[in-house]
Amino acid sequence: MTTSEITADLVRDLLRDQHPDLADLPLREVDGGWGNQMWRLGDELAVRIQRMDTTPDHQLKERRWLPLLAPRLPLPVPVPVRDGAPSARFSKLWTVMTWVPGQPLDQGSITRGEHAADALAAFLRALHVEAPADAPVATDRGAHPKDCTGGFEHFLGSVDAEALGRDTADVRAVWDDAVAAPAWEGPSVWVHGDLHPANVVVADGTLAGVVDFGDLFAGDPAWDLTAAWLLLPADATARFFAAYAQADEATVRRARGLAAAKSLFLMLMGQNGDRGLPGGKPAWGPAGRAALDRVLSEPLP
Repeated sequence: MTTSEITADLVRDLLRDQHPDLADLPLREVDGGWGNQMWRLGDELAVRIQRMDTTPDHQLKERRWLPLLAPRLPLPVPVPVRDGAPSARFSKLWTVMTWVPGQPLDQGSITRGEHAADALAAFLRALHVEAPADAPVATDRGAHPKDCTGGFEHFLGSVDAEALGRDTADVRAVWDDAVAAPAWEGPSVWVHGDLHPANVVVADGTLAGVVDFGDLFAGDPAWDLTAAWLLLPADATARFFAAYAQADEATVRRARGLAAAKSLFLMLMGQNGDRGLPGGKPAWGPAGRAALDRVLSEPLP
């Protein structure tokens, strides 16, 4: 079953086979991530169906942990409510989840910067508590920046020089400072792991929800604190860190370097989208450039 064959008829057939009480609800495709396709189901639900992900690990992780985390988080997050099993009709995993209302930030904007900074800080304070011993461990992220230099160099070298202008040396300086920062010595805390403009939703000019917990892991909170630069408008970073009130200088330095790398990734995905390459996201380019400008122009809090 290829991506192009994931149609509304297929999704409805899967519901009819495994959850017939939901099969007649209105169904429409909405923007989803790279690994999973999303279908809005009625007013309150969504079907998250495995697309490019090669394993079911992300959805299995969400099924296990989101019902436990969601009640203590101050912003809405998707909560799995029904499991969809692989079958002869469709060999991959799918899950029925609660719908998080709002518009993805890569298609919207935050105009109430102070409110959004406070909301993001409250969310991450609630999330960043010590994780249990059996919490998932990061595989492709979560490491100290010094162990991620290959990825940073790839992004830096892949973004058009014209897009970076004279900022290349400044970006490298931010990264080098993160590499030199001491490692996280606190307990392994819950980390969303992939906070960028397509994985949060906004409404009324502020942050309204967080989605896609497929990369959830226990580790260094710096990976989430990148959101201060990636999500918030200019001049909101200091307010965010003041409200978060849990980040020491080394953690902020690691977070800033990781934010620079993620900004480059967003710019690369935008560049790929502009060129019509598979997986490219044209809207991510401007978001990445704006985030990188914030990384380079705003002083450390």
